[in-house]
Amino acid sequence: MKDKEPIGRKDDLAQEPGKGGIEYIGNEPIKGPLIGADQPVADSAAKSAPGNAEVSSDPDLSDTEPRPSEEDALNWYVVHCYSGYENKVKHNLEQRIEAMGVSELIDQVVVPTEEEMEVRDGKRRTVEKRVFPGYILVHMKLDERALNVVRSTNGVTRFVGMGSKPTPLTPAEVNQIMRRMQAEAPKLRVNFRTAQKVRIIDGPFADFMGMVDKIDTERAKVTVLVSFFGRETPVELDFLQVERM
Repeated sequence: MKDKEPIGRKDDLAQEPGKGGIEYIGNEPIKGPLIGADQPVADSAAKSAPGNAEVSSDPDLSDTEPRPSEEDALNWYVVHCYSGYENKVKHNLEQRIEAMGVSELIDQVVVPTEEEMEVRDGKRRTVEKRVFPGYILVHMKLDERALNVVRSTNGVTRFVGMGSKPTPLTPAEVNQIMRRMQAEAPKLRVNFRTAQKVRIIDGPFADFMGMVDKIDTERAKVTVLVSFFGRETPVELDFLQVERM
């Protein structure tokens, strides 16, 4: 990951929430305005804004269960930062927590990641993928000092939530994220898709061209339509046996 990128213009940054319609995480709309929608980005954060910052949508915080009590309790909150700078922001925030002596108010900062297996050039390799690009999780009390420490950290743009203050994650939301991070078997990522042309690189059909018909991620198999004597014939292959053209 590259930490240094050319500084971009203000209009290169991710669009402010609350403008231009509903915001989404994946395909799920966020129900309500986000915290910080009417607040400008801090000068220190703006100075570090990468010119090619990705436009991200906030994680879905729809109320599927009662929110935990915020009084004198440590809860998990979602903080938006510049996409691609999650680890840098985490490091900056942890340094500020130690320097300002607020570890009793903010005791953990996490960049949610999960292991993913990808097939490239006929080889499998495990890579670490961010679960929510552009976001970090902070375990903290809803205290004014803690809020100021987080908000003034270089690279942080805002807290995520609904209403007039940050919204804590529910236990179910936290458990779901932690399960993804602690999964023993990495998810399989495929770099080809249905109806895409591929080349078979191994097996009895090596060097044949074909079209992807079906993808079975659970079995790591792909069905390719290969032309034999003018007829398309489905051939089931391992992910390692084909490559994208």
